[in-house]
Amino acid sequence: LPVLIKQALENTEMEEGKSVSLRCELSKADATVVWKKGEATLQASAKYEMKQKGTVAELVIHNAEPEDA
Repeated sequence: LPVLIKQALENTEMEEGKSVSLRCELSKADATVVWKKGEATLQASAKYEMKQKGTVAELVIHNAEPEDA
């Protein structure tokens, strides 16, 4: 069966320069998640931190800027 998103991302407002966390819940534990901004695939770095535990996938954006919207 395909993996479905049970709980989608929510719009989040934050202060420039702070960290923001985006989470979604999947229908299957430990499914492969690819985070994208438009067509660009995000890679783990000092700016982008990807976490996954069970059915919850999380993207943390450090030092957020308006361009991260």
